[in-house]
Amino acid sequence: MKITILGSGTSQGVPVIACECHSCTSNDPKDKRTRVSVLIEYQGENFVIDAGPDFRQQMLREKVKSLRAIMLTHEHKDHISGLDDVRAFNFKEKRPMEIFCSEQVQTALHREYHYVFMKDRYPGVPSFEIQLVDREQFQLPDGPQVTPIEVMHYKMPVKGFRIDDFTYITDAKTVSLEEREKIKGSKVLIINCLHEKEHISHFNLEEALQFIEDMQPERAYLTHISHYFGRHEEILEKLPEGVLPCYDGMTIEM
Repeated sequence: MKITILGSGTSQGVPVIACECHSCTSNDPKDKRTRVSVLIEYQGENFVIDAGPDFRQQMLREKVKSLRAIMLTHEHKDHISGLDDVRAFNFKEKRPMEIFCSEQVQTALHREYHYVFMKDRYPGVPSFEIQLVDREQFQLPDGPQVTPIEVMHYKMPVKGFRIDDFTYITDAKTVSLEEREKIKGSKVLIINCLHEKEHISHFNLEEALQFIEDMQPERAYLTHISHYFGRHEEILEKLPEGVLPCYDGMTIEM
């Protein structure tokens, strides 16, 4: 299994529009962060977690020629607003895109992409096939078994996903003891870490590092990084051994 970080930024990305802060003016490519997402290559098939507003750019950048299915963590715009662009894969692969999500996310998709679900659809609109995910393990088409993990993004339930020894969690503020048991034993953990200050709906650095210490993965990576956190090289200096900040295009081999 190979994991590629498609995006490592917050809902605004980095640089932020019209911002001239220290992070946003960096010339380091690792400080150019699109909206958070990952690509998972598993036995010849490609799967994506989340498809935000930079989805098209991310697919082109990584030269993704086929996409078997998409898993969605939750319904915020920075995680679902790129789904219209799956029509390129619909056309090439001649099938609907299978989308794995909670019932809450399905309701949002019917609202945000109402034209996809109309009886008399306009020609050329994308085609989705929704597969509902609750708390039980599920099988990706032509792919691995996935364990969903429910975390809380303030008061909003968000899905994390574990595949084999890899766990991916974004937009988490609290994780119950029951759900933490599903994560333990992961060799690689990607977890959200907004910045150093306290935040109402995201882990800050202190909380993320404590969570990593509790879960004891072999390797841990921070994602959903805000421009307030600083530049990539500055973040590196704040992290203990075995913990790294994600950056767009980063690859992790399992």
